[in-house]
Amino acid sequence: MNQNTSSVDSRPADQCGGGRPPGSDLWRANPAPSARKAKAWSVGAAVSGATDRRARRRAALRGLGAVAFASAVTGVVAVGRRLCCGRPSGSPPPRAGARTVPVPFPSRPAASAVAFATAVAIESPPLGAVAALVAAGAVGSRVRAGAGRPGDALAGAALGAGAAALTLRWWPRRNDHPATAAPPQVAAPALPTGAGLHIVVNSASGSGAVGRLDSGATVEECLRAELPDAQIQVCHNSEDLPSMVDQAAALAAEAGGALGICGGDGSVNLAATVAARESLALAVFPGGTLNHFAVDLGTHSIGSTAQAVRTGSACAVDLGQVTTGTGQRLFLNTFSIGIYPELVRARESLEGRWGKWPALAVALVHVMATARPVRLSVSGAPRTLWMLFAGNGSYDPPGFAPTHRSSLDGGRLDIRAIDGSHPFARTRLLLAFLTGTLGTSRVYRAARLTALDITDLQEVESLAVDGETFPAPDRIRLAKATAGLTVYRPEHPAVP
Repeated sequence: MNQNTSSVDSRPADQCGGGRPPGSDLWRANPAPSARKAKAWSVGAAVSGATDRRARRRAALRGLGAVAFASAVTGVVAVGRRLCCGRPSGSPPPRAGARTVPVPFPSRPAASAVAFATAVAIESPPLGAVAALVAAGAVGSRVRAGAGRPGDALAGAALGAGAAALTLRWWPRRNDHPATAAPPQVAAPALPTGAGLHIVVNSASGSGAVGRLDSGATVEECLRAELPDAQIQVCHNSEDLPSMVDQAAALAAEAGGALGICGGDGSVNLAATVAARESLALAVFPGGTLNHFAVDLGTHSIGSTAQAVRTGSACAVDLGQVTTGTGQRLFLNTFSIGIYPELVRARESLEGRWGKWPALAVALVHVMATARPVRLSVSGAPRTLWMLFAGNGSYDPPGFAPTHRSSLDGGRLDIRAIDGSHPFARTRLLLAFLTGTLGTSRVYRAARLTALDITDLQEVESLAVDGETFPAPDRIRLAKATAGLTVYRPEHPAVP
């Protein structure tokens, strides 16, 4: 009798968990199984993220973010459970034979497994189905092995699914469908072999136009394989690019053909300006680091653009226009004043390692700590702004870090501004970003306009157009160009 009583009293019962010491799931002596599960999800994310499919890379990044969030929450819950449910020092142990009501404690491995599977499914349902099977097997095996109770596993699964869903508040799911566009405004000739197409390749652009593609062929070899009769010039010095594009456009107009460009967004901007001036159709072959315009257009590869050229499939897109006292400058993607160019550069330098939205958070903190707002006038009203952004078309997601477009036409500019005149504007901006409430913050302004006048730019050193900067004049007018640009695009653009 005494021996049995001693055996019971020597094991402190958990009043909240049905017989186990408070927090034993989290602070057990051998946490290796949980660590191995975390490594397994990291390996799965690395394998998925190493592919050339954009949706799979986003699935991997979202999965890791959801696992980190779920793990952090279960850790906080575990600490709170210990503080709330542990017996006070000196209190008598529970009476032998006393019945306790088990309260489910979210299992960290279950939370991580379901968080990863749910997050992957948000971006890629087929991959999510595979991840769900793996997660179910991992959680079930733990329960069968006695490493956790069914109630703990269910609580962890619910927490993990909620963590994955919450990632959508900071990182909205991207729609991979190409942006809408208008019918072509000028003739886009079908060039089955490429005869009449004059292409300029900027070898000084980002990684896409330098070296070899995944197939082992160079960019020039790939272009010749797709369009054997096209005339191809490779530019090795960016200073020669304007004259080479002008020459290619003149030859294309003489032959009744089209102009082609392979390079980054800056190169595409130059070629678009020339093509619009000469009333030529433009073939955009992605050859930069990010290829914003080509991705929005739906031409994700040299092959998809070549297909459109062979069939003569094309559309028309709007052109934005910056008018100064000395002339005009067109833009295909974005115009900005303030911290936006620096923010984008900082984000892009980090996102390869951390993912876009974690990199954006770090970049925002860094830029906001060192930058200063500028004073200028918008439509005649004095303003103090951290940033003014104008997108050529409708950009997503809302906020100060738009990434892609849902529309390439429509006749309006997507205007966004961060107001620096409010008290504690810097702190309020950071808190609004971290809590996902930027859309309702007083420091954020957004509008869709046909034109915008910006004056009193004495404090502004430079403006950014499609990633390229130039000195700021005293006043500018933003508007849509009277004529759009005709670009080749497959009838059913490929989705990566």
